[in-house]
Amino acid sequence: MQIRNLLKASVFAAGLVLANGVIVAPAWAEVVYNRGSAAEPETVDPHKTSTVYEAHVLRDLFEGLVMQDAKAELIPGAAESWTVSDDGKVYIFKIRQGAAWSDGSPVTAEDFVYSFRRLEDPATGAEYASMLYPIVNAEEVNAGKGKPEDMGVKAVDANTLEITLKAPTPYFLEMLTHQAAYPVNKASIEKLGADWIKPGNLISNGAYTLAEWVPNDHIKMVKNPKFHDADNVKIDVVNFIPTEDRSSAMKRFEAGELDSYDDLPTEQLSDLKAKFGDQIRVAPYLGTYYYAIKTDKAPWDNVELRTAISEAIDRDFLAEKVWGNSMFPGYSMVPPGIEGYTPAMAKFAEMSQIDREDEAKKILEKLGYTPEKPLKMEIRYNTSENHKNTAVAIQEQLKPLGIEVTLLNTDTKTHYGHLEQKGDYDVARAGWIADYQDPETFLGISLKASGNNYSNYDSPKYEEAMAKAAAAGGNPEERLKLLSEAERILIDEVGNIPLLYYSFHNIVSPKLVGFEDNVMDVHPSRFISKTE
Repeated sequence: MQIRNLLKASVFAAGLVLANGVIVAPAWAEVVYNRGSAAEPETVDPHKTSTVYEAHVLRDLFEGLVMQDAKAELIPGAAESWTVSDDGKVYIFKIRQGAAWSDGSPVTAEDFVYSFRRLEDPATGAEYASMLYPIVNAEEVNAGKGKPEDMGVKAVDANTLEITLKAPTPYFLEMLTHQAAYPVNKASIEKLGADWIKPGNLISNGAYTLAEWVPNDHIKMVKNPKFHDADNVKIDVVNFIPTEDRSSAMKRFEAGELDSYDDLPTEQLSDLKAKFGDQIRVAPYLGTYYYAIKTDKAPWDNVELRTAISEAIDRDFLAEKVWGNSMFPGYSMVPPGIEGYTPAMAKFAEMSQIDREDEAKKILEKLGYTPEKPLKMEIRYNTSENHKNTAVAIQEQLKPLGIEVTLLNTDTKTHYGHLEQKGDYDVARAGWIADYQDPETFLGISLKASGNNYSNYDSPKYEEAMAKAAAAGGNPEERLKLLSEAERILIDEVGNIPLLYYSFHNIVSPKLVGFEDNVMDVHPSRFISKTE
C-alpha cells in the first residue's frame, strides 16, 4: 500500500466523522502514529546499524536488558533486575519472567550470549563492536585473536545472565540501552540467513513488530501482543516515514500527514515558531556536529594543515546565521552537559575570529597555499538544507585563505555507507549523538578499532591515554580527568573538526501525549499516546 492510501486508511481507522463534524472513535479503531524521519534506515539488524534514524526504529522493535523511558531514564528491559559485584566488574541480570519473542518463544539468557558474540564476530562487521570492549575478551574476539566462548558473557541458567568486565565501567548499564546490545533471534537467523530482517520474517522482542517496508516511502510497525507490557502500549501502528527534504516535511506536517518530525529547516526557524508555536521543540542535547577529515591521506595527514582549516571556520556565524541560533559553536568533541566532566577545547577557542584567520593564513602560506595557488578540498555531506548551507558557508569562509572547496551531496544512506566502508574522501560531514551520558561515547569513536572512526585517526598517544582512563574505572573522578587529557590529544591533533553542539529540532503535534523532551532526544513509541 502506498503512503497516500496508507494515510487515508489511517484517518478512517482513527475515527468516524458524523454529520455535525464530531469525531467519534469506535472501540475497534486503530491508533496510528505517522512518525516523520529525516532519513531512512540502512537496515533493521541491530548489529549492523550506526545512525540515530535506525536507533528510533530499533528501539520500537527490540528490547535490550536495560532500556530508557520517555524521559531517557534507565528502566528494566528484558532483564527485570540486576546486581553488581562489590568490585564493579560482575553484573548478574535476571531475565524477565514471561519475556517472549514475537513468535511466542521465550527470551533467554542464552539469546544475549549469542547476540553479544555475534556483535563481536569479525564476520558480522559491526561498527559498534568496540562498544562491548569493556567485557572480558570481547576485543580479542573482535580482532580474531580469541574464541567467542571465552568472552565474559555466560548463561548461568535460562533466566540468569552473567557479564564480567575487564574493569569497572560506570556507563555500562546505560550502554546496554543502545541498539548494538539488543538481542537477535538465533533460530531465525540460522534458518533464513540474510532474509531474517524482512517484514514477515523478523522476530523481535520489543513493543512492535515489522509489518511493511516500502523503501523511501514508509516502514510500518504493528503492536506486538507478545510484548510483556503490551497492555500499556497505546499506539497500535507506527509508520516511520522518511522525508529528507525538511521543507517538504513541514508541509506534510501542516497537512496532517505527519504527527511528528525529527528535524527542521533551520533557515525557516523564526517563521516556523511563529506559525506552529510550542509545537516546535528546540533545546540542547548531547551531540556534536563535526567534519571528519582523512588523517591518513595527503595532504590532510599534516596536522598543521588540519589545524589551519579548523581555525579558519567561523563557528559563531554557522550557529547564528546558518542554524538560526538552534545550535551552539563547538570546539571540543565532547559537548558540555556531562556532570563532572570538563571538555578539552581547541586552543584557539578564545581567540577572535580575525586573529584565527590570520594565524590560519600564515600556516597555509607556509605550506604553499594561497588564493593564487589554492588547495583543492572536497566536502561531502548528506542531503539536508541545513548541511548544504553549512558546507556553502564554510566554502565561502575558506576561499579567501587559499582553499578552493567543492561540494558533493548524496542521500544519507549512501553518505554514511561510504564513510563506514572507508571510502575515499577529503572532508565529510558527520555528527555524533551520545549513546550514553558519558564522555567515552564521544571519544571512543576516534579509537583505531572503532567502526565509526571515519577520519582513520590513528594516534598511539591517544590510544594509550584512553586505555589509561578505562583502567581507572574504579575511581570515577580520576577517570573523567584522564578522559579529558585524552580529549586534549585528540583536539590538538585535529583527529576530527568539531563545529557545533547540537540542539534537538523536533516538531510535534499536540495530539501526541508522552513525547517528552530530554537530553538524549529519545522517544520510544511505547510511551506515547495519541488523541483526536
